[in-house]
Amino acid sequence: MRQTALRSVVLSVSALTLVCAEDVPKPTGFRAEFLAQLDDVEKKMVGLAEAMPEDKYSWRPNEGVRTVGQVYVHLASANFGIPFFLGIKPPAGIDRDAENKVMSKKEILDMMKASFENARKTALSIPDSELDKTVKFFGGKMATKRSVLLLTATHMHEHLGQSIAYARMNSVVPPWSTGKSE
Repeated sequence: MRQTALRSVVLSVSALTLVCAEDVPKPTGFRAEFLAQLDDVEKKMVGLAEAMPEDKYSWRPNEGVRTVGQVYVHLASANFGIPFFLGIKPPAGIDRDAENKVMSKKEILDMMKASFENARKTALSIPDSELDKTVKFFGGKMATKRSVLLLTATHMHEHLGQSIAYARMNSVVPPWSTGKSE
């Protein structure tokens, strides 16, 4: 059941991304910069998640902190959850408790990849003219749409750094630092 829901999420996000890419002109300015950051962190996070052995997904440096797998699911959940404040509803099957559910490496990777597509779709759906419009954010605070996208980028990079540290502690070398990748 969970795999069916996750597969549905991946297909829905992929289809929406294709429609969005066809209907929206290529972004410039801040959104183009955000999308470049998104592409970079996506390549690194997915590459790192693929390089990490599945038996290490349950590893954590100390009690009370997220496991490797939980960090990846937390990042993916945020990539679905933060856009909610910009009017983008998370796909069915995504819930706030996802990081506490046992999932396979493949399920986590599929969720992570779909979440990056959701973040991309979100950025592409906001016209430049609306970036300075305010929305209610956590706790009812007001934030610009630009700042919500900026928070999304900083959140992704925060957990990329955490994931690099987790990988290194488990003798996994980030793929982009081996000198063998692009």
